[in-house]
Amino acid sequence: MSTKISPEAERILVERFGKDTVMAPATVENGLPSVRYVNAYYEDGAFYTITWALSNKMRQIADNPVVALAGEWFNAHGRGVDLGWFGRPENAGIASKLRIAFAEWIDNGHNDFTDENTVILRVELTDGVLLSHGTRYSFSLSE
Repeated sequence: MSTKISPEAERILVERFGKDTVMAPATVENGLPSVRYVNAYYEDGAFYTITWALSNKMRQIADNPVVALAGEWFNAHGRGVDLGWFGRPENAGIASKLRIAFAEWIDNGHNDFTDENTVILRVELTDGVLLSHGTRYSFSLSE
């Protein structure tokens, strides 16, 4: 059964996560889960983050693209997709949005945008649960 994200849940997701927000993505390697905090931005059923292509997170996603996410009264599963180098012409649209969302820290020297290992990770949601003011919104997105 496919249950899309309801308009009300989408509105809450955009309001809550359509800006710089801290999320905790979890990946699995050899049956052992790993979780960490990242800065993320939500748009149209996916979360985006800037990361390093050679990180454990990206190596684990290459082996198993299933990612679990947890944030402010929200948890979900998704499929991790490496969009490649932040500076790729194909990434210009989302990179521009990430520059705006992460404006407070994006150019603080932590990121090297000339390094092609500075990549964008997209986590495409497959299912999730969002809680807001006593209401539970569940969704499951089929491909």
